[in-house]
Amino acid sequence: MYLAKRSNYVWSVWELDKKTNILSKKTARLRGWIQAVATLLTNIHIPNFWKGKIYQGNTKTICVPGLNCYSCPAAAGSCPIGAFQAVVGSSRFQFAYYITGFFILLGVTLGRFICGFLCPFGWFQDILHKIPGKKFSTAKLKPLRYLKYMILIIFVILLPVLVTNSIGMGDPFFCKYICPQGVLEGAIPLALGNSAIRTALGRLFSFKCMILITVIVLSILFYRPFCKWICPLGAIYSLFNKVSLLSIQVEKDKCIGCQQCIKVCQMDVNVLKAPNHPECIRCGVCMKACPKDAIHYQFMGK
Repeated sequence: MYLAKRSNYVWSVWELDKKTNILSKKTARLRGWIQAVATLLTNIHIPNFWKGKIYQGNTKTICVPGLNCYSCPAAAGSCPIGAFQAVVGSSRFQFAYYITGFFILLGVTLGRFICGFLCPFGWFQDILHKIPGKKFSTAKLKPLRYLKYMILIIFVILLPVLVTNSIGMGDPFFCKYICPQGVLEGAIPLALGNSAIRTALGRLFSFKCMILITVIVLSILFYRPFCKWICPLGAIYSLFNKVSLLSIQVEKDKCIGCQQCIKVCQMDVNVLKAPNHPECIRCGVCMKACPKDAIHYQFMGK
C-alpha cells in the first residue's frame, strides 16, 4: 500500500513537472506575440495618430506596466516613470504613494518579466536587433549596467524634487531630457499630425531625436542597450527579481552542465549560478535552449 501511494505521488510530481516545462516553453515561444498584444493594448487608441492629439480619457489615470509615453496619441494609460516624476516634482504632494505601490505590486509579482514581455520599448529594441548584420556582445560592458540606477536616483527622483521653479514645480527630467520613447511615441507622431506642434519644435526636440537615433543604432548592434544601461523602470523592477512570485527555476538534478543556457542569454546572465539575476528579463531563451528541460518558470514556488 505504501509503495503504491509513493509511486502515485512520484508520478503526480513528474506529471506536474512535465506540464510546467511545457507551459514555460510555450510561453517563451509565444513571447513575440505576447509583446505585440501588450503593445497594442497599451496603445489601443490608434485613430488618434491621424488626429494628431493625445487620448485623455479616464484610463489615463492608470499606469501601464512598461515604458510607454503618456504623450503617445494612442496611449491608453500613463507611463509609471512619467507619473512618478509628476508626483514627486509637484508641490501638492509629499510622497508618491500610488506609484510606489504600483512599482512594489508589479515588482513583487512579476519582476523583470515585464521588461521581457510587456514593455513596448523593449519589443521595439527586439525588432531592431533582428535586422541582419554584425552583432556585438555586451559581456565586457557589464559595468554600464549600473548607469540605469544612477539615472533613476538622479534624473527620476532627486532632480524633480530639488530643482523646482517659482511655484515649487519640478521638471520630469528623465522624460524631458533623456527618454527616447517620448520622441518615438509622442513628439514625432504628434508633430506629423498637428501643424501647430510642428512649428513649436526646437532644439530640445533635435537633441532628443539624436538620443533616439543613437539608441536605434545601438539596438541594431547590441541586444537591448537601453534596457541594460539606461532604463530607470527596468532598474526598479530589477530590485525585485530575486524575491518576485514569478521566478525561474533550474532543476539541478536534470542539468548536465552543457551551459547552453549561458551561451544563448543575451542579457549576460549566468543562468546556472543566478537564474533570477537582476538583469534577467525572463525572456525564456534559456528554456528553449536547454536540451533537458531543466529550466522553467515557477509562480509562488510551484
